[in-house]
Parts: sequence; structure tokens; C-alpha cells
Amino acid sequence: MKLGAARGALEDKNFRWFFTSRLVSTLGSMMTPLALAFAVLHVDNSAVALSKVLAAYSISQIVFLLVGGVVADRLPRTLVLQSSFLLTALTQGVVAGLLLTGTAQIWLIMVLEGINGAVSAFTMPAMHGLIPQLVRPEYLQQANALLSSVRNGATILGPVLAGVLVATVGAGWALAIDAFSFVVASLTLMKVALPPMPGGDSSAARPGIVQDLREGWGEFSSRTWLWVIVAAFGVTNAIHAGAWGVLGPVIAKNNASLGISGWGFVMSAEAVGMFATALVLMKLNLRRPLRYGMIGVSLMLIPLTMLGLHPVTLAMVPAAFISGLGMETFGTGWNVTMMEQVPQEALSRVSSYDMLGSFVAIPVGTLFFGWIVTRASPETVLVTSGLTYAVVSLGTLLVPSVRNLRRLNLRRLDDSPAKRESITE
Repeated sequence: MKLGAARGALEDKNFRWFFTSRLVSTLGSMMTPLALAFAVLHVDNSAVALSKVLAAYSISQIVFLLVGGVVADRLPRTLVLQSSFLLTALTQGVVAGLLLTGTAQIWLIMVLEGINGAVSAFTMPAMHGLIPQLVRPEYLQQANALLSSVRNGATILGPVLAGVLVATVGAGWALAIDAFSFVVASLTLMKVALPPMPGGDSSAARPGIVQDLREGWGEFSSRTWLWVIVAAFGVTNAIHAGAWGVLGPVIAKNNASLGISGWGFVMSAEAVGMFATALVLMKLNLRRPLRYGMIGVSLMLIPLTMLGLHPVTLAMVPAAFISGLGMETFGTGWNVTMMEQVPQEALSRVSSYDMLGSFVAIPVGTLFFGWIVTRASPETVLVTSGLTYAVVSLGTLLVPSVRNLRRLNLRRLDDSPAKRESITE
């Protein structure tokens, strides 16, 4: 596929350096989620142990998210990202060392992943706020789709390679590669020179952190479409983290019809679906991104139900691919909507409220699913989870501002000399 639609975003050298940094860090991280999950299960083969590690990451992330949003709106976002990348390299490097030396313990991994979660609370708002500073408004969707295609493309092979590494030399090497990639990514960001923020970006002119948080909350709560979807994701992310993130690896490890390698293929299939969608969205603009996005999210019903009823690799792979198509439709549409609808100078704070609301129930979900599977059959838990996921996702479309919200910058793109994109109704 030609990348003509993405060329507009890549014309800016600052975005090219940012893109390179993201490419490097993503290539290093592509094996980490699966490698970490099976590393924990190697130390303690139980859903409870895995749920504790994931909960430690999530709780720490949630605690620091609002502070991370304020910091990312006050300081140069590239500086925030550079510092966060180096701290991530440190935490992942220590976890890798523990695994490679055979000295890893669950409580140590929990502490280190908790630190990593806190660091991510600064990374994500800064990254989300940085893109509109580097890309012209009419190219926001293409820039986000380009970044997504790289992320998803890198993760297509990542879970499969992670499964092979875990089964041969162990998970520590995957985490060591991840740590090194964040060092390189941090150095690459030194080349990014940010333009001034609209209205000035001096932190000295700001009245205080509490007032910053109040202003961010005002921007967040005044947009019905925003808080409705965030509330919905508070539910669906808890299900996703618990049913898919905890029960998935446990079922795979203890079910020969799926297995560790099979779960790697499933995760890769999901990434292929997301990658394919990202490529399409470089050319095809979403006029109503939230409508299509929430329909796409509801497709997670298929792999969750399949995991409960028929956890076989050949059946799970196409189910995961379908859910990947839907997830990326939402992901790109949501990012573009936020970047268009929220002022740049408040975007990191609003993003932190978005993430806080969306992530707050994740540790509850990981712990709950680790417990509930000891009281009910996995089949019942997963089928019920899939149905709930779809009902909550589609229920957001009852809100007019979710169902009808339109892109703001399509007219500029239509009037540009490079007009080639199709626009969906």
C-alpha cells in the first residue's frame, strides 16, 4: 500500500524524529506483555500471582496519572518522555536481570512493575499531547494511523517470538531487549524541537497544580461524549485485563489445544487485524469516528466467547483478528477526536483524566478474575464477560454526541492539492 496519505505528517522533521523514537521503543517492547506474563507464571503458576503483578502496575499507574498529565502540560513533553523512557529502561532491565540470574520473586517483580506503572503515568499523557504539536490538524488521523501501523506491525511477530524465547532461553532476554530500546528511543528524542504551545507554554504563568487539575476537569466534564466513553471503558478495560490478560495466558499454559505458542499466534493475529486497519485508515477518513469505533470495540465479544467455549488455536486466531480490526478503528478514531476537540494546552491533563477513568478498574478486574475463576467455571466467566463487553460498548451509541460526533478537519484535507482520501459516512 502506498503511504501517500501519511507523507504529509512525515514532511515535518520533528515528527520524523518522534516517529523514529516510537519505532525503536516499539520494536523493543513487542515481546514484553507475553514474556512478562509467562515469566510470572514460571515463578508461580497461578492466576492469582499474575493478577497481583498486573494489578501492581495498574494501581501505581492510576495513582500518578493526574500528576503526569499536569507535568506534561507544564514541561516540554519531549523532556518528560526522555526521562520516562530512561526510567522504563531501568525497571525493565532489573526485571530482566532477575529472570536471567534465576533470582526473581513475585514480590520483587510486583515492586518493579509498580515503578514501571508510575513512569507510564507520565509517558502516556505526554505522548498524547505531543502529536498535535508536531502535525498539521488535517493530518492527525494519518499520523495516528501511521504510528499505530508501526506498533501493530512490530507486534505481529512479537508474541510468536516471545513464545519461542520463553520456551527456549527464557523471558529475560525479551525484557533485556526492551530495556535497551528505551535507552535508544530517549536519545533519539533529543532531535525533536517543539514549536511554542498555543497561548504560550510558560509554567511560570500557571496558578498552581490544583488549579491546573480543576481546569483539566472542566475541559473533561464539559464534553458528554468524552466522559460517557471513558465510563464505558472503565468497565470494558476491567473485563479485558482480567478475562483476556489474566485468564487467557492461564488457559493457554494449561490447555494443550492452545498452549503458550498458540497464545502467541492469537496475540499476533490480533495485531495483524490492528495493523491492517491502521493501513486502511491512512487512506480512509472516519467522518464519525466514535460511532464506528464503539461498534468495533464490541467485536471483542467474539474472542472472549471463543476462549471460553473453544480455546483452540485455529479457532482463536481468526476471532482475535476480527477483534483487532475493531480495536484499531476505535483507537485511531478516539485519538484523533481527542486531539481535534480538546485544546492543545490542556490535552495532556484531559488525557490523564481519560486514562484515569478508563484504567481505574483494571486492577480490580485483574484481581477479581483471578479470584472468580476459582469459584466459577472459566467457560461461564468468559461467555458472560464477552456479552457484558458488547452490551456496554454498544450502549454508548444511545448517547447522541457519541453516535453523531464528526471530524473537524476534513474540509482542509478535501481542499488540499493531495486530495485522494475517501471519507466514510
